[in-house]
Amino acid sequence: MFNHVMVGTDDIERSKTFYDAVLGVLGAGEPMRHKSEAGQTRLFYVHAGNTFSVSEPINGEAATCANGGTIGFKCDSAEQVKEFHDVAVAHGGTSIEGPPGLRESSMGALHLSYVRDPDGNKLCGIHRPK
Repeated sequence: MFNHVMVGTDDIERSKTFYDAVLGVLGAGEPMRHKSEAGQTRLFYVHAGNTFSVSEPINGEAATCANGGTIGFKCDSAEQVKEFHDVAVAHGGTSIEGPPGLRESSMGALHLSYVRDPDGNKLCGIHRPK
């Protein structure tokens, strides 16, 4: 259904350091770096048929996070959910919504962790046990 997800940043190098570490937990490698015709730098992390991008805003205004938005990253295990969280916090992210762990929801039991990246974007590490 999705081609890509893109978030904005006002500090592309800080974001690169953060996402290199966090997405590295999931197996993503070095991003492709692209300079738009208008001069904004963008990073494209391509992994497992998906693309996650970080970009300086093309309108020249400050980057903002989506109020009510969350980007969920599929993890392979409960341990990877925790590692996703811990690596994010160690690289400038902020832990939110309680510690990583098993939670009951209307979708059944899920291992979840929530963090905000250095620009305030809400990220979730998620694993659905079988």
